[in-house]
Amino acid sequence: MATPPVTAVPSVEAATRTAPDRAVIVRHLRRSFGMRDVLRGIDLEIRRGEFVALLGRSGSGKSTILRALAGLDRGASGELFVAASRTVVYQEPRLLPWAKVLENVILGLRDPDAANRGRQALAEVGLEGHESDWPKTLSGGEAQRVALARALVRHPDLLLLDEPFGALDALTRIRMHALVVKLCRRHHPAVLLVTHDVDEAIVLADRVLVLADGRVSLDTPVRLEGPRVRSSPEFGRLRSRLFHELGVDEATEATGVDEPVPTLSIPTRPLTTATEQETLL
Repeated sequence: MATPPVTAVPSVEAATRTAPDRAVIVRHLRRSFGMRDVLRGIDLEIRRGEFVALLGRSGSGKSTILRALAGLDRGASGELFVAASRTVVYQEPRLLPWAKVLENVILGLRDPDAANRGRQALAEVGLEGHESDWPKTLSGGEAQRVALARALVRHPDLLLLDEPFGALDALTRIRMHALVVKLCRRHHPAVLLVTHDVDEAIVLADRVLVLADGRVSLDTPVRLEGPRVRSSPEFGRLRSRLFHELGVDEATEATGVDEPVPTLSIPTRPLTTATEQETLL
């Protein structure tokens, strides 16, 4: 018997009547690719205004869940309730190179006040005065801020972030974290962040989910008082728990080394020819 397709609420009004305090309700979400079951019955709820981070190994199905919530994957099965007002920010900014910054931000908007709203969104992400710039003149961080402005100018009830900081350098990533926290407090969207960065999940999220073997293996709140400082004992304990759930040795993750480093074998006899010396060098 054919599996029933995902059903989605068609409008924000219907979503509000059905679940006024939830932006996402997922029941028994499944997705297969050929003979491989990637999602094996995911249950998930995200409250309005809540920031949820989704961790998992590569290929675990994180982005598959995000695509289903975005309405970009019709091959999933189960029940899916999601507010219709939703936007996605990807790892790549995906700006149109032939359109200037402001045109990229308000792409597809038809209301007469779109340009003013776009300028305001750019000011919110720190790019006031860059409206007429071409995308090729922007740094990686600036381009990603344009993508964030393009998402927020639409006032989404659900903001989907698909590893949007993965291609940024460490300092730019920290600045983007602070910016996202500020903007989410101002606009109050529900947020689902797909990431492989454990520290990033702890810094940003109200809840962290771990996806393993096609199911949510851990769903834990982030209860850290005050600023989320990586050096704090509470931060370290939660980090260790998440690494353990991911099946990753924390020391290996920190060094990036999971095998012994081979040693260089030095010949015991003197190097007598120029060819031998060049080979070693």
